[in-house]
Amino acid sequence: MPTYSYVCKACEHSYELWQEFSAEPETVCPECGGELRKVFGQLGVSFKGSGFYRNDSRDSGGSTAETKKPD
Repeated sequence: MPTYSYVCKACEHSYELWQEFSAEPETVCPECGGELRKVFGQLGVSFKGSGFYRNDSRDSGGSTAETKKPD
């Protein structure tokens, strides 16, 4: 089960909660009854290595239409 973080818009009380993907998000602060907002943290995905950038898959000599044909 994923852990979600919530912060109250009124009193700024923050807490984490384990919820299933199908569970409805929390909307009421347990401390003051104010409105909650979900806090999104860093993603658990990191793209490393070659192949993730536009220039990684290009030839340094230009596009294929511009290459010279052998005589």
